[in-house]
Amino acid sequence: MSENITKIAKIGELAPLFDLPSTKNLDTLSENIRLEDYRGRWVMFFFWPYDFTTVCPTEIIAFNESVGTFRDLKCDIIGASVDSVYTHRAWMNTPRDQGGIGTIRYPMVSDFTKETARTYGVLDEKTGSAHRGLFIIDPEGIIRYQVVTDMNVGRSVEETIRILEALQSGGMCPIGWKKGDKTLG
Repeated sequence: MSENITKIAKIGELAPLFDLPSTKNLDTLSENIRLEDYRGRWVMFFFWPYDFTTVCPTEIIAFNESVGTFRDLKCDIIGASVDSVYTHRAWMNTPRDQGGIGTIRYPMVSDFTKETARTYGVLDEKTGSAHRGLFIIDPEGIIRYQVVTDMNVGRSVEETIRILEALQSGGMCPIGWKKGDKTLG
């Protein structure tokens, strides 16, 4: 009897590939996002538990407001939850003062089958939602950073940018390192 074993994402290894429905074309919702199409660029891939929740919009909107900074760093953002692309679109089309998130300038993907959240090690099997997982993937497709938090704690855009810049520096970066600081090697 053989077991179906899912490989879990790990630092220093190739990021698990995915091909997921996305909001890239908000009108038709017909364009999938494939991780392999981003080879050659840095990627910040992050999960949130569900759309139309409390903490999630604070992160999604904050990352949206920093899209230009990420682009300047040659890094694309891809957001994911286990909700459908139809739910993503409804959330984007709902005014912010009514619990919506408005226009988002990076694609949001639907991991409706939950397989991607499972392979990235962020799926809460009891609830069926994703924990707040964030992964920085280098241009060769290797995971260089990951952080997973409980569902009630939002992540820091500033810290994510600092980590990305540190990874791109190519040096050994001490605690608190910021772009322009000396590296240790």
